[in-house]
Amino acid sequence: MRRRHLIVATGLAARAARRAPARAQPARFPSRPLRLVVPFAAGGIVDVVACILADPLAPRPGQPVAVENLPGAGSTIGARAVARAAADGHTLLLNGAAHAVIPALYPEAGFDALGDVTPIALRGDQSFLVCVHPGVPARDVASLLAWLRTRRGEATFATAGVGPASHLAGELLKRLAGVEFTVVPYRGTPAAVTDLLAGRVDLMIDSQTLLAPLAREGRVRALAVTTARRSRLLPELPTLEEAGVAGYRASSWQALYGPAGLPAEIVGTLSRAVLQALEEPEAQRRFAEAGVDPLPGDPAHLRAETGKSTPILRATGARPG
Repeated sequence: MRRRHLIVATGLAARAARRAPARAQPARFPSRPLRLVVPFAAGGIVDVVACILADPLAPRPGQPVAVENLPGAGSTIGARAVARAAADGHTLLLNGAAHAVIPALYPEAGFDALGDVTPIALRGDQSFLVCVHPGVPARDVASLLAWLRTRRGEATFATAGVGPASHLAGELLKRLAGVEFTVVPYRGTPAAVTDLLAGRVDLMIDSQTLLAPLAREGRVRALAVTTARRSRLLPELPTLEEAGVAGYRASSWQALYGPAGLPAEIVGTLSRAVLQALEEPEAQRRFAEAGVDPLPGDPAHLRAETGKSTPILRATGARPG
């Protein structure tokens, strides 16, 4: 387990305890250190976002938060630990788009990914890069698609597992471009990138945070970005839609959750702390370097994303490995 520290602002009003005597809350929140669970291995984009947010929040009055990586089973191990925790605000989850596909991929996960958590704040949105190993004979999207068609499904596509947004981005490319490739799931993005660099897999669609520096160094070849607008990190790259894949848009996002039944006062305290952190110049600089666009928007985004992701997974017949 890896620990970093951040501080969350205080602010639970005493009336919360009076309104819910059966689940009395501490007089002050937080009353002890908080636990922030990241359900992926260190080094992936969810972990990166957690680290960026930790620093600007650290000087604030309150209690430290231990950031804990609990990877495995498509983020369900860490998410389940938070869903089963006490709803007092001291155990939180930072999960990515993988949370939205838990109902489709892990129906026996032991918790309800929608009903057993309380969305607190949407954290950020990132474009993916479409990258190939330099040994792949593709210099642009058109030649990549042509090459994939000649390979007839034998080309290999690395993902951080079955169900993450990077996997869905690949399945969407299959559907919209009419190509096939073999999905190779890994236990996290860093392991997938390692095999892409070694040439053991052919292509990957994943976070700019890890892939953009490798593209600049020539260790991978970046061909396009997946969002509606071009990347600030590699503005010379076209979007997939500009490159001819009509209707293609995909990105990654992260959100902060607590257990179901989290009191509104605690949700408000945590949400305000996030918004204050996102306003700090150093956090904004680090988000920009990572290719992350902070989105302090409606946490109901989770249900909308679930509605979009589930049909894609069902159509592909994807199952956890």
